[in-house]
Amino acid sequence: MCDRSHSLLQIRPQISSAKVTPFMSFNEQFQNRTLRPILKLQNTLLVVAFQNYIAKHKNRYYELGLENRLGYIENAIQKDIKFRNSLKGMVIGQFTVEEYETYIQNSSALNKRMMNMVIARLKDQVQLFEIQTLVQ
Repeated sequence: MCDRSHSLLQIRPQISSAKVTPFMSFNEQFQNRTLRPILKLQNTLLVVAFQNYIAKHKNRYYELGLENRLGYIENAIQKDIKFRNSLKGMVIGQFTVEEYETYIQNSSALNKRMMNMVIARLKDQVQLFEIQTLVQ
C-alpha cells in the first residue's frame, strides 16, 4: 500500500457501530467502511464550511426558526451545486486510490448517500451554527 493510502487510513477514526457484513449491499459496505469514518474525520471542516456558507449568504439563516433552519441546511446542499461539489471534494479528497476506484464505479448512488449523510450530520449539530455572543 502506498504511503498516502496508509497515512489516510491511519488518521481515520474507528467507528465501532459501522459494521460491515457480507449481507450488506455494496453501497452500504462502502458507506460504513469509508464514508462514515471520513465524515467523522472531516466534521469540523464541514461545520466551518457551512458557517462560511451562511456568512456568504448574508446571514439569512439566522432570521429563520429552527424548522426552517433545518430546511435551509438541506436546501443549501441539494440545490447549491457549487457548495455541494465543495463538500464532496472535502470527502473524496480523503479517499485512498483504491477507494476512489471503487467510488467511480457507482459514484451517483454514493454521492447521494454521502450528501444525505452530510445533511444529517449538519442538522444534528445545528446548535453549532448559533451566533456566538460575547458576555462581558
